Amino acid sequence: MKIVFVCTGNTCRSPMAEAILESKRITGIEVRSAGVFAGSSPISQNAGAVLAEQGIEFDHTSRPLSPEDLEWADVILTMTLSHKQLIHQQHPYMSEKLYTLKEYVTGSADDVSDPYGGSVTVYQQTFDELRELIGRLETKLLQGK
Repeated sequence: MKIVFVCTGNTCRSPMAEAILESKRITGIEVRSAGVFAGSSPISQNAGAVLAEQGIEFDHTSRPLSPEDLEWADVILTMTLSHKQLIHQQHPYMSEKLYTLKEYVTGSADDVSDPYGGSVTVYQQTFDELRELIGRLETKLLQGK
């Protein structure tokens, strides 16, 4: 199973989701992240600090979502409904494998909170939210095997 996590700039939420899932080392799962409006920047300082505090080593440079990412992925998991809608508008043929992360694992239409510009505490709260969602994703993936 190949999963791509998508957020806006690929410096906070999607790389944290990628790092959390990657740290679980689930056999047969490949993961990437990208942003719908990403450039080429390092992971945000606070996101990196939170990951390091959790013992997750992760070297990351943001990158834009590419058509190759969309083709590569078995499932595309966005952090917000607006990310999903933007991808759907540009690539409607991807709709069968396009979900928000919360929609895919909980059925909820809610967005993952955006810590951008916030304190380390705000990033920690987003990390905790992502860790819980990735735990549910792990359960779903393992049940599907």
